[in-house]
Amino acid sequence: MNLVAKEYCACRIDEDGVLILSQFAGAAEQLKPGALLVNPYDVEQMADTILQAFRMNQAERSARMKRMRRIVRNENVFWWVDSFLKAGAKLTAHSERVARTRRFRFAR
Repeated sequence: MNLVAKEYCACRIDEDGVLILSQFAGAAEQLKPGALLVNPYDVEQMADTILQAFRMNQAERSARMKRMRRIVRNENVFWWVDSFLKAGAKLTAHSERVARTRRFRFAR
């Protein structure tokens, strides 16, 4: 997991700052509501995004950081484990339905 970006958001208690994050980073999907995502191999996009961050007004910086801090606070390790357990339960239920269907077909 990519935790550096999440640690940055967690530490910004002043709720100021801009996160420029590679679209390939593990945290990109989770933090995209507030981060500025870039393709790190696209030099022009990187330059434009740095300029965008530099020119961003205080209200937008604060709103984006609040959004990311909320995500980091709510989607923590307990949320992550719970989401895996729920996904596993869904797979188990689906597998059981498929197995019952197959047994029913072969029993005829």
